[in-house]
Amino acid sequence: MSTVMTELPTATWRTVARVVLPLDSGSDDLPLYVDYDHTVSSGGDSAGRAGQDADKQAEASASAQQTFSVHQEGRAENIVGRSGLKVDAHSRVSFGTYFNAFPASYWRRWTTATAVRLQVELDAPGTVTVYKSNARGLRQRVVSRQVTPGQPFSVELSLASFGDGGWYWFDLSAGAEEASLRQAFWQVTDGAGADAESLSAPEPATLSIAVTTFNRPDYCLALLKALSEADGVRAVLDEVLIMDQGTQLVADQPGFDEVARALGPQLRIVRQGNLGGSGGFSRGMRETLAAGRSDYVLLLDDDIIVEPEGILRALQFAQSCRRPTIVGGHMFDMFDRSVLHSFGERIDKYRFFWGSVSGVRERHDLAAQNLRATPYMHKRVDVDYNGWWMCLIPIEIVREIGLSLPVFIKWDDAEYGLRAAEAGYPTVSLPGAAVWHVSWLDKDDGTDWQAYFHERNRLVAALLHSPYDKGGRIFAESVSTDLKHLISMQYSTEELRLMALRDVLSGPEHLLRVLPTRTADVRAARKEFPDAQVSTDVEAFPTPRLRKPPKRGKEPSAPRYAVLPLWAAATVLRHLREPSPESRVRPEQHVAAMDSRWWRLANYDSAVVSTADGTAASWYRRDPKVFRDLARRSAAAHRELFVRWDDLAYRYRQALTEFTSPEAWDTVFAEQTHSITRPGVEPATAGTER
Repeated sequence: MSTVMTELPTATWRTVARVVLPLDSGSDDLPLYVDYDHTVSSGGDSAGRAGQDADKQAEASASAQQTFSVHQEGRAENIVGRSGLKVDAHSRVSFGTYFNAFPASYWRRWTTATAVRLQVELDAPGTVTVYKSNARGLRQRVVSRQVTPGQPFSVELSLASFGDGGWYWFDLSAGAEEASLRQAFWQVTDGAGADAESLSAPEPATLSIAVTTFNRPDYCLALLKALSEADGVRAVLDEVLIMDQGTQLVADQPGFDEVARALGPQLRIVRQGNLGGSGGFSRGMRETLAAGRSDYVLLLDDDIIVEPEGILRALQFAQSCRRPTIVGGHMFDMFDRSVLHSFGERIDKYRFFWGSVSGVRERHDLAAQNLRATPYMHKRVDVDYNGWWMCLIPIEIVREIGLSLPVFIKWDDAEYGLRAAEAGYPTVSLPGAAVWHVSWLDKDDGTDWQAYFHERNRLVAALLHSPYDKGGRIFAESVSTDLKHLISMQYSTEELRLMALRDVLSGPEHLLRVLPTRTADVRAARKEFPDAQVSTDVEAFPTPRLRKPPKRGKEPSAPRYAVLPLWAAATVLRHLREPSPESRVRPEQHVAAMDSRWWRLANYDSAVVSTADGTAASWYRRDPKVFRDLARRSAAAHRELFVRWDDLAYRYRQALTEFTSPEAWDTVFAEQTHSITRPGVEPATAGTER
């Protein structure tokens, strides 16, 4: 089938994506919307060599890619509202960008759409050139046409060739005079040759938005304001549910009353005890389910900046899917707005750990390397789950598989994606739907109080979903991670991991029982250890003095794999011996957070270590007695976990429907609810205060 199609006479076309420009023309996210950089890629030899494994082929493909660049500075002053753009005379801009190109392969794979129509309207004449790409990132010119005002450009395009990847986009160029885009949009139809009734547009779907917040009232209010001003979203919105679990309430923020009046009955605030992200989002799912109005519930983090058009795109995509499908958005860095964290997430089920899909580059800067010059972004990326910074879930999926695991934080989104997949419901991370979120790179939540949740929830998820005997590699990784924390003098972290192991071993009944209280227990247990006691005062610690100079003047480095067993044995023996007396009164070194690797900290008797965000530091001190006690308890707990793995897996899987059911969660909500209000509605008619 050719790319350009003749118009389908009986087709009903439905707008699924409008070409948009930044809400804030002064921000640095312009390259995500319109591209003034003419960089393109030659693609790469994705076939690789015969006999190469997938990773080797990916490396070969990357090395074969070439880019050709003619750089041109962006002109934010040429933006006219949300949909208009002026193009200077003798200039060309491309809409082959993250937010404005059409992700054809995703529509081809997951939806009933068989064709897409591009419509472009100009206020001043220009030339519209349409391109497509394939899964290797190679571009192909489809059609080019001069367009004059009053005569919109329209072309129907087939989706047949996008089985493995590829996008559509268009460029706009001006001749001797300025060109000016008025608006453009992408539309889909469900097929050709069918009867008119089968091609009719589906009934409009609606959604509820669930936001969980804890002591981030300023961020949350900004999000509410953005939603209140998004007319397109308001038209499909049943309500915004704010699960406020903190002590600094969004309702107490200056300006809240104005936003509440603007949203009116579309805003509902649930005040409840701090049940974490899983408790907040489960409450949003539950309230949406109980209301019985919405087709979807959209989960949003509180500390985000939202692109409202992405919400509408996710809803349109989900409504077009062949089967109920979870549709997630990508995450950009709030403080480095053109940087995409990951293009798709998966679970390595042998390790049972999350990470980017193979071939996806993490923290990709689209201002430095645009979509057209990034071949990996043209291959369709299929995911296991999508983070709950932005995730649209059909209510029928919630009705069938239940709410989140009651795990407070960590692994709730990943486990839900795995659970949905096992029930036959896929997850799609949809390009063009995204939020900006505070980066997690300046955090080290694997060593602070969240270490408990990392360990416990990963083990629970593996017990529920791992297809491998004894969970595959997770057991060995848990043991080695314990050892790394011990030789790093991170005794508080190890205590929390042992607490997590004890809870896992106690069985699934503990999940709901400890949900409201475990965070306080974890914080209390941790503060007893020196490595958890931080100070923001740089003068709080004695001046470091290294007792021995580095061997051969070289800084410690990671041991080679061949000598790792011997290195580990010698290091453990060293940590069982008494430290030098001087190290008890003076640290040997000050170690920056980025350098606080286990193989480095293992060499010291004591060290001052900075926190990941750089605001404070703590004094790690080696203690053979504590080391010995924690190591003994770790060995005993892991021995029990190994012996009981099969029985525990059976028990957790049997109980899954019980501890994720709305009825089970209702018992927690009943005890933790403080109030439910509609602040934008007069009290006499609100009828929902409790």
